[in-house]
Amino acid sequence: MDVSHLLDELNDAQREAVTADDNHVLVLAGAGSGKTRVLIHRLAWLIQVGHVSPLSILAVTFTNKAAGEMRERAQDLLQVSTRPLWIGTFHSIAHRMLRMHWREAELDENFQIIDSDDQHRLLRRLIREEGLDENQFPARQAQWFINARKDEGQRPPAIEHMDHPLTAAWVHLYERYQSHCERTGLVDFAELLLRAHELWLKQPDLLGHYRRRLTHLLVDEFQDTNTIQYAWIRMLAGDTGQVFVVGDDDQSIYGWRGARVENVEFFVRDFPRVQTVRLEQNYRSTGNILAAANALIANNEGRMGKNLWTAGEEGQPIQVYAAFNEQEEARFVVERIERWMSEGRRAEQAAIVYRTTAQSRLFEEYLLKASIPYRVYGGLRFFERAEIRDALAYLRMLHNPNDDAAFERIINTPSRGIGQKTVSLLRLQARETGLPLWQAAIECVKQDTLNGRAKNAVSAFLELISAMRERMSDWTLGNQVEGVIEQSELVRHYEKEPREKMEARVENLRELTNAAESFVLTAEDEEAGLSPMQSFLSHAALEAGETQGEAWDDCVQLMTLHSAKGLEFPLVFMVGLEDGLFPHQRSVQESGGRLEEERRLCYVGMTRARELLYLSYAEVRRMFGSESHSRPSRFLDEIPAQLIEEIRPRMGTRSPWVSARPAVASRGGGLGEPGQPFRLGQTVRHRKFGEGTVVTFEGSGEHARVQVNFFDAGPKWLVLAYANLESD
Repeated sequence: MDVSHLLDELNDAQREAVTADDNHVLVLAGAGSGKTRVLIHRLAWLIQVGHVSPLSILAVTFTNKAAGEMRERAQDLLQVSTRPLWIGTFHSIAHRMLRMHWREAELDENFQIIDSDDQHRLLRRLIREEGLDENQFPARQAQWFINARKDEGQRPPAIEHMDHPLTAAWVHLYERYQSHCERTGLVDFAELLLRAHELWLKQPDLLGHYRRRLTHLLVDEFQDTNTIQYAWIRMLAGDTGQVFVVGDDDQSIYGWRGARVENVEFFVRDFPRVQTVRLEQNYRSTGNILAAANALIANNEGRMGKNLWTAGEEGQPIQVYAAFNEQEEARFVVERIERWMSEGRRAEQAAIVYRTTAQSRLFEEYLLKASIPYRVYGGLRFFERAEIRDALAYLRMLHNPNDDAAFERIINTPSRGIGQKTVSLLRLQARETGLPLWQAAIECVKQDTLNGRAKNAVSAFLELISAMRERMSDWTLGNQVEGVIEQSELVRHYEKEPREKMEARVENLRELTNAAESFVLTAEDEEAGLSPMQSFLSHAALEAGETQGEAWDDCVQLMTLHSAKGLEFPLVFMVGLEDGLFPHQRSVQESGGRLEEERRLCYVGMTRARELLYLSYAEVRRMFGSESHSRPSRFLDEIPAQLIEEIRPRMGTRSPWVSARPAVASRGGGLGEPGQPFRLGQTVRHRKFGEGTVVTFEGSGEHARVQVNFFDAGPKWLVLAYANLESD
């Protein structure tokens, strides 16, 4: 049989991997090295040359899209149907197994899979039934705890809580949840994998059957496997199965959701006679981009080791831009995209990638001003995000308490114990009296229409909004936004969610303060007599109302670095390369390889670029309501100088980090004057941020703002009226 079509398009390393003998094979596939092609050609080689039955091959990947692409490309290569092949995600294959063997898996024949939202609602109900405080035991945290334990292969009895009351309560809730699911025939996503693994453990005869049947296991994106997935593969392979895994330890960026980069090393340790093949020839990026990425990732310890290279052109140097501030950074990026498009290139060929979702706002703003269409890949535009809509609804209530849509959105956000039954009574009162919900609520409280608990909750909400309106009536726009976020306790509300999601929401709320502080009233709005708040709310509504580009439109792509994995673009802007932002402050402070994962994330971002790569940072950045001088990212210093072209000389890039300069004067009074509680240089304490030093201020009296450089949390702007600062 002529099988030249399986090898002719491959380079030497790819051929070595595809034609490997019946050993276990680890393919270390660098970015852009053709790993998917190798996996598919290996599958075809096993069938056409190795005479392996298609029914004996199991191919696993991480997304339905990747599984569909694998099946389609394999069918084109083999010119036969791939329907008999077991190709799918870990979850889909586990589901298939459990449907076939529901009795052995001790499941109901008609078990139902519940999604994340259903799981969350069920846990909320169980928490209430247990009489637990939802502030101390939020459902999102319970969801994270249970799923994380399942990903580690742990049932409640296996979790050691050492009689710690908090951990013991979580374990008990896990037991209640598991009992409920078993009684009602429900299975969540994490349960699919754990139950499929337990199927092997509890049914050795069934395991033996599948070991004889599925003799060749192919695993894509192996660096993203978690504990239970790796254990499942090991169990199924046993002593006879041949395992072929493709992955890249340098692109392991999902440790925060359970992926274990160590599995790549464990594979070599746990399986005998592993043949390791390195795919180092890159078909995507220029030589300079690859050399820079290689130099960066070489700073990580414990790598399996490889060095990307290309037979293509060397290309342009890495462009490094030192902006004065974040506004200039956004302006520069958009101007370069305009220049790119003026040369006949398409907008969709350009991508702006960033570490946190909050960074998208300014780029969205400048792209809109330049009338350049854009799409936020895998996410919502800034003003469309739930946490931003929540904060804006509070602002709308301050401006106009008769805004029914805003009233309904925030009356129980954060949770105040105001349920749908109470809201329905308020709606009924509003309909019968022809009043807005705000006025209807006041009437219901006065007339004792509500029961005691509901009346108290609604009264507290009305008092909160009224107090904020009175207190903030003459505050600046920025102070009002900051005050609303603080006094509404939205941050505490979102802190109950899993850490990654929570941090993104909180960062977005802080960025809303930045947006308000930098907002300039337009001449048209001034002429129309609009207040800054009215103009800002209109601006937010109009930007949210702009329909972003669809996947098929010619538009600039905006995305986080995590979303960028697997994509490539001729022109890439990696923005915000500053210590504390990227690498993220959390990774700098924590141990356990977090900084190395941030470096891998930077490596992934750099290798998305095919032709031209820009790296930018701001020397001064306003984030989370405060302005600080930024230290350029340590990752920039790890790129050889000969590979870089600085568009503007980096001023002070080697100097140590310094805090924002203290002000020598204030506008309209200041701290330290008669009647003011603090002075410059004074040490103060905050309940959340700890101890810090007063470095600058503005305003006077109740509406004074103070900037404190906290020893642990860094510089923060706070409004004295509600900061509750303490001093010695």
